[in-house]
Amino acid sequence: MKFEIGDKVLVLHSNEEGEVVEIINNKMVMVEVRGVRFPAYIDQLDFPYFKKFTEKKLFPNKPQKKYIDEVKVEKKQPVVKVEDGVWLTFLPVFDTDEFGDDVVETLKVHLVNNTNNGYKFNYYLDFFGEKEFELQNEIFSFKDFYLHDVPFEDLNDNPVFEFDFSLITPDKKKTDHYEASLKLKPKQVFAKIEEIKQNAEATFSYLLFKKYPDKVEEEKIEFENLKSSGYKIYDASKARQHLEPSQYEVDLHIEKLTDNWKNMDNFEMLTLQLQVFEKYLDINIAHHLPSMIVIHGIGSGKLRDEIHEILRIKRNVKSFVNQYDARYGYGATEIFFQY
Repeated sequence: MKFEIGDKVLVLHSNEEGEVVEIINNKMVMVEVRGVRFPAYIDQLDFPYFKKFTEKKLFPNKPQKKYIDEVKVEKKQPVVKVEDGVWLTFLPVFDTDEFGDDVVETLKVHLVNNTNNGYKFNYYLDFFGEKEFELQNEIFSFKDFYLHDVPFEDLNDNPVFEFDFSLITPDKKKTDHYEASLKLKPKQVFAKIEEIKQNAEATFSYLLFKKYPDKVEEEKIEFENLKSSGYKIYDASKARQHLEPSQYEVDLHIEKLTDNWKNMDNFEMLTLQLQVFEKYLDINIAHHLPSMIVIHGIGSGKLRDEIHEILRIKRNVKSFVNQYDARYGYGATEIFFQY
């Protein structure tokens, strides 16, 4: 290793001096320059001795006397902070395999807040609808927050990074909370890693949101006017009695849904199956069912995958599982709700 922790280094692209504060791997180190830490490739750094040597003159000129009123006061340059949103940033940690090739071992995950607001956040990492990691904390304005490491091999499990944000300092004009999520696919990450290697960069990022949203004011409805116009007005507390009955087990086999299925193409059948599923999912949530089972069959897995995509973004879905059951084999998913 060319450098050790505590070594003074010169950042070649900016000509600034810093210090090595952490060894990331045999190609990268963490450098601190004027209180700011960032990862850097070793080949982008050098020892500052050569620079200092070349700056010194062999026979320096004798300094001329200057009086205090002749010395110009240096103006401090203001630090410009660019407000460009809240980002999820990934730092690949490389290692060398037995063939001498660079391979990514883990991804260090950071939440980066480049806005003027501080946020409370609930963070979840999901694999196949199951929560693998949870964290509640705060992130302040123009700060970054280290979340955790994700083994690179886990990207094959299609991880979903979910956040629920709220303002540290409440604002009546802003929404109470804001949900954002990111689903990573292996191909997508491989492309990003190749891109940052070519550009000699250390990280890649995804935007979660650019600006914390304003509160949407609900339009007030004059119920008395509606009532006098002949409309029926229901008590919200009794609204469930007007809903279609809940259905714990929903069978989506196409022959159960329509008699005309032989005249439908695959897209039409899938569309109908998803419409029926979403209908009973919403009805069961409205009735506050603790759980439900949806029977989708095995087939090509397209219907199952589409159902799981819908479940991942539903706030009232606590978890879901597609495992062997004596009644359905692997052709059903059990869904658990939270209220």
